[in-house]
Amino acid sequence: MDRYSPQEIEKKWQQKWAEDGLYRVNDESPKPKWYALTMFPYTSGDLHIGHWYAMAPSDVHARFKRMQGYNVLFPMGFDAFGLPAENAAIKRGIHPFIWTMQNIDNMRRQLKSMGAIYDWSREVITCQPEYYKWTQWFFLKLYEAGLAYRAKAPVNWCPNCQVVLANEQVVDGGCWRCGTTVTRRDLEQWFFRITQYADELMEHGDIDWPERIKIMQRNWVGKSTGTEVSFALDYPGVSEKEIRVFTTRADTLFGVTFMVLAPEHPLVAKLTSPEKKAEVEAYVARARQQTEIERASTEKEKDGVFIGAYVVNQINEERVPIWIADYVLLSYGTGAVMGVPAHDDRDFAFAKKYNLPIRVVIAPPDWRGRELDAAYIEPGTMVDSGRFNGLPSDRGMEAVTNFLEEKGWGKHTVSYKLRDWLISRQRYWGAPIPIIYCPHCGVVPVPETDLPVLLPEDAEFKPTGESPLKYHAGFVNTTCPRCGGPAKRETDTMDTFMCSSWYFLRYASPHYDKAAFDPDKVKQWLPVNIYTGGAEHAVMHLFYARFFIKAIRDIGLVDFGEPFLRLFNQGIIIAQHQKMSKSRGNVVTPDDYVSEEGADAVRLYLMFVGPWEQGGEWDDSGISGMSRWLNRLWSLALEEYRPKAPSGGTSDTTPAERDLLRLTHQTIRRVTQDMERFRFNTMIAALMELTNYLGRVKESGNVSAGAWEAAIEKVLLLLAPSAPHVAEELWQRTGRAYSIHNQTWPQWDDELAKDEEVTLVIQVNGKLRDRVNVPVSITEAEARELTLARERIKAYVDNKEIINIIYVPRKLVNVVVR
Repeated sequence: MDRYSPQEIEKKWQQKWAEDGLYRVNDESPKPKWYALTMFPYTSGDLHIGHWYAMAPSDVHARFKRMQGYNVLFPMGFDAFGLPAENAAIKRGIHPFIWTMQNIDNMRRQLKSMGAIYDWSREVITCQPEYYKWTQWFFLKLYEAGLAYRAKAPVNWCPNCQVVLANEQVVDGGCWRCGTTVTRRDLEQWFFRITQYADELMEHGDIDWPERIKIMQRNWVGKSTGTEVSFALDYPGVSEKEIRVFTTRADTLFGVTFMVLAPEHPLVAKLTSPEKKAEVEAYVARARQQTEIERASTEKEKDGVFIGAYVVNQINEERVPIWIADYVLLSYGTGAVMGVPAHDDRDFAFAKKYNLPIRVVIAPPDWRGRELDAAYIEPGTMVDSGRFNGLPSDRGMEAVTNFLEEKGWGKHTVSYKLRDWLISRQRYWGAPIPIIYCPHCGVVPVPETDLPVLLPEDAEFKPTGESPLKYHAGFVNTTCPRCGGPAKRETDTMDTFMCSSWYFLRYASPHYDKAAFDPDKVKQWLPVNIYTGGAEHAVMHLFYARFFIKAIRDIGLVDFGEPFLRLFNQGIIIAQHQKMSKSRGNVVTPDDYVSEEGADAVRLYLMFVGPWEQGGEWDDSGISGMSRWLNRLWSLALEEYRPKAPSGGTSDTTPAERDLLRLTHQTIRRVTQDMERFRFNTMIAALMELTNYLGRVKESGNVSAGAWEAAIEKVLLLLAPSAPHVAEELWQRTGRAYSIHNQTWPQWDDELAKDEEVTLVIQVNGKLRDRVNVPVSITEAEARELTLARERIKAYVDNKEIINIIYVPRKLVNVVVR
């Protein structure tokens, strides 16, 4: 028997599978379809063990479904646009396309070393023109449908480098390159109307997704039902006659003592009094240097500035001072909030800081007019609220809103936290937005026949990180497709999440050149049956992909509204008790371990480290343990088995053979059920238990050669998805037909898997009280638990002290009480 040499075996079989096209997907197969997908990787250059942790178990599950008789599509590609490639171009003096494709070559090699069943003929790379042509085509379709529009929005701006910065390029409030304090300025940018789908994006009725992801998406939409209230405004030279706010607490309207506008609100400049102008402008400038996340942080102390102007609360005709504060965001709601300090924690702290009135209008129980130590935010009774005094606050909300509607001062409404998706990026390495600006025709979409709008290969990358597109005359200057006159191209590129919002459609027909996808193939394969990846993508990639599918469904391009029927989020593999990252220096690369122990051992260890959804700590010694197990299995399968002659010469199965058959079928059941539930660690534990048992059987020789061979065959079939190379090798060496991966997944028989039973006698203080049939394999702990749970026994032991429980294995339990 040759020794187990994973290096030779894995290389041999990977080459053989590739030459034979073993995993090439056949669209014409009569088998039921199964579309399994793992989130494709960004082209960072190297796959670390965390990538393997996401990809290897999903490959195991795809292989399992293939052996179950499904026609499995399990493709792979690369998310290839993005800022890191552009930064690399600046630092290394290499074009982003070259840097990216070199990285892809390396990552593809690493992925192939895993032995996965990816059909590489379906590979997609988002930075290639044949892909981003269709990303641009989708933009045009959304534009035609009124779902893409242009508007002003704030960006991060470095005044020294004179460049727009991505959020990742702002470090501690400064420019990543020069350290200059970053400011915010408004630019015309492109958006998708994702808010049009807010309600539908909150619904997850037809998909099997983790509850926490559903909750995160619902919270991201942030739907609130409440009241829009109009506060009157009357200033000479100001055309606006009201400021509208949204509130979920119309019952507190009589408690408004101030109003707060977002610093960027267009009314601020119009309403600010001359003596307040300098102070207000300085505050606005400071606020624009912060991100929205920083401004909205609950950790940040709230501050603001009175602008010297007032609105009128029409329900009680009081003048209310107007302040600005950076915690109010122009992008949320109306950009204005009413301050009710007695009944809102944030407003209470703000009022205390600036000595603003705190008026109680919802009385706590037993309140007798005393001053509040903190905001009272619970239900109560309306007081100091005019005609509404005495109403419970929950009824008061509706009553006040109805009154406002009668007077024309407000209305019932719904508000959302969700903002439209800003897709413009002021950088080179992305899909160019296919729009032309003509001085005569205005905004003109690029004709579909002129797609793709190609990125210029001779772009000059500046040290500032500024996008070279707007300085590239050959790119910018073009002809208007409508009037034929001179025009300019849009120089922004699309958010890379646009590329990943439809890549799963392209896999169905990756070489189709008449459209983004072949409609018949998409109808055949989509939606995706199982999508696996990290939970960190809940409110970005997963959210955007859902919006995208719903949008193109309404355009008429697909007939389904959800891209992924089932979602499973794996955990994170950590090293040195921390998430792996290059900056921490704790990244574990798989290449060395594959070279030394083999891909099969690495795959098995990553699945055995813990529940897949929880992740675990990387430990080198664990791979050695898997390698030793594979070596034992190698020996079991290939060393000669020498059975002892059965006693009496009978052809009937022996008790030992029945025991082996029972455990084999129990293992098939456990492995199958664990596979379906992604419980890979317990699946491998079950296989280890069976191989350990086979080791004892081999030593005893107490089963026939036929029973032994049947058990070995089942072990190899059950192992095949997890350790595909060694399973294929052992399958061939034991004389079976190529390939094990084309075999049918074994089925269990419940009768054969059923434990033999014995009758357990149950006594209390030595007297017979019950009998029960139990598996012959029952443990003492299980027998005790079963006994005390029986209703007939409870009648004798409840309210009594249990002194002892005597257990005679497989025969008797005696409960001693007093």
